[in-house]
Amino acid sequence: MNFRAIEDRITSFIRDCVENSGSKGVVLGLSGGVDSSVVAFLCVKALGRERVLANIMPEEGVTAREDVEDALLVAKMLGVEYNLIEISPIVSAFLDVITKNKIDKNALINLKPRIRMAINYFYANALRRLVVGTGNKSEIMIGYFTKYGDGGVDLQPIGDLYKTEIFQFARYLGVPERIVRKKPTAGLYVGQTDEEEIGMSYAELDEILKEIEKGKVRDDEKFKRVMGLVKASEHKRAMPPIPRVRDLL
Repeated sequence: MNFRAIEDRITSFIRDCVENSGSKGVVLGLSGGVDSSVVAFLCVKALGRERVLANIMPEEGVTAREDVEDALLVAKMLGVEYNLIEISPIVSAFLDVITKNKIDKNALINLKPRIRMAINYFYANALRRLVVGTGNKSEIMIGYFTKYGDGGVDLQPIGDLYKTEIFQFARYLGVPERIVRKKPTAGLYVGQTDEEEIGMSYAELDEILKEIEKGKVRDDEKFKRVMGLVKASEHKRAMPPIPRVRDLL
């Protein structure tokens, strides 16, 4: 990997997006994981620390203390302004108003990143900034994100880098090693890890995704599983469909 060229391409992309939109800077969710840390580093390199706001949004009893500490470490290391916002009261208030019935687990899991998205856009609107996404290519391709949650952003700077490439890029950028070495987790419930949910390691996943991009086909269960995830999540990567009626007018 030509890390310097990748850094230059992505930082130019961030600057262009901000300047072309007439925005004053960017807002991002900083989780303490490797993806958001890489994006934070790139945003500061592209725009300067004064134009970057990081929102650290843990959930009490779910988000690991280590993740909050690592998010704070990155924010202070980069010298960016940050907000530490506990989302548990917002989740509780939402559920108190919406329903008293038994809550579907998936609905609750997806609610949390949507609340974080709303917080990011609140600050982005108030400060005339763009919301920067932290999704990598591996997760975008298989739909491992919440529609209108962590997928609700204005730009995705690392969206063309596979997760295994992000680990390498993070070390080049100087992301703390303890963050790079952590087991990736979306922090949606206690003990959750990305690889366990996906059903394979990122190394295995990325190998298969690269083959899919090249049009290759394999007759094994893991390949079929990944291909199924790619197809089933197409709607997450597209604008909502619209029926054509102009010809009827």
